[in-house]
Amino acid sequence: MIVSLGEAVADTCGGKAGALGALLRAGLPVLDGFVVPFAAYLAAGPDDADAARQEIGARPVPAAVIDALGRALDELGEPSVAVRSSAAKEDTGQASAAGQHESFLAVHGPDEVAEAVGACWASLFSPRAVAYRAGSGCDDLLMAVIVQRHLDAEVSGVMFTPAGPDDVTRIEASWGLGPSVVEGRVTPDAYRVSRDGPVVRTVADKRRRLDRRGTRLVVHDVPVAARDRPVIDDATATRLAELGERIAAVLGGPQDVEWAIADGRVWILQARPVTAALPPPLSGASDVTATGLTGTPGSHGTVTGTARIVRGFGDFARVSPGDILVCPFTDPAWTPLLRVAAGVVTETGGVLSHAAIVAREHGIPAVLGVPDATNRLRDGAVITVDGTAGTVTADHLRPRGDGAPAPDHA
Repeated sequence: MIVSLGEAVADTCGGKAGALGALLRAGLPVLDGFVVPFAAYLAAGPDDADAARQEIGARPVPAAVIDALGRALDELGEPSVAVRSSAAKEDTGQASAAGQHESFLAVHGPDEVAEAVGACWASLFSPRAVAYRAGSGCDDLLMAVIVQRHLDAEVSGVMFTPAGPDDVTRIEASWGLGPSVVEGRVTPDAYRVSRDGPVVRTVADKRRRLDRRGTRLVVHDVPVAARDRPVIDDATATRLAELGERIAAVLGGPQDVEWAIADGRVWILQARPVTAALPPPLSGASDVTATGLTGTPGSHGTVTGTARIVRGFGDFARVSPGDILVCPFTDPAWTPLLRVAAGVVTETGGVLSHAAIVAREHGIPAVLGVPDATNRLRDGAVITVDGTAGTVTADHLRPRGDGAPAPDHA
């Protein structure tokens, strides 16, 4: 019922666990842990997919699995752990399923871990996962779950390894735990590392961070002096890029890598194939004309449509096919909107965030990290989004910081 992470393979433990297992076997820095494999998921409920959809909410974690979890946690020394999904078709070269299934940090004890395992199983049938599969053609409904030591990261981020010999390593980084970057809740520092040239970096205003406090995750303000300070130096960016090339060599192609640093040591949290090409990085000002805004190019293409300001679930029903989603950030639970919207504009986030990855997979133009976009763009206005150039244009923009929000029906 339990597999050591170092022995995990994709056929029995899913793509995410299989990649981490391969990296561990290659001697790369991956945290200790274990996997609850597909077999445990199948033993917990009906094999038939339609029955599983109806009964998933009532599918308990079997007592035998809970007992095995307790023994495995004892062997780890009963630390706080991270509990992450590893579905059959997750983290593949065809579909990343980025952010579509549940993950939990700072989980402690067999009962809490068992509850998190059950929630990961159930997330296979969440609205966002169902919507993602409908757009990607994934239909292999099996879920494994990874349990690893929780890492209290000082700095976290995402790295895309080069797609070819003339490409660069792209890195995004911010303070604290990784969800701030991967979920697009902060605009991170961005680094481009070439094999022979200098490191090119763009430092962002990083105002919020996520950290563990005991058994809780807490979002708090970054001290003013640290907000516009680079979170890693050039030497660390170069070291990450070198590690990324080793990861790509082990896994056989360009990789999307989540990483974290604690006590000066780099750890690899996840690695999966890059599923769609990145737009080129932006150079220039962040607010260009009276009718144009600039952010981070997130997903190739240009589209013109109606701006729909979305600040929460209460606004979802207002989004019609062809609208352009304008929001503070895109939570993974908002994935169904990415099958309806023709384009995406966010106020925070980077090109390596989950929302940008899913937008690229769906072929939706996206511009990220546009300051004050939900206030400056008028709900219902016709706007044009160029996800390759990172620009958003409209007939009229409100002055920045005027405090006049667009209509909110949340």
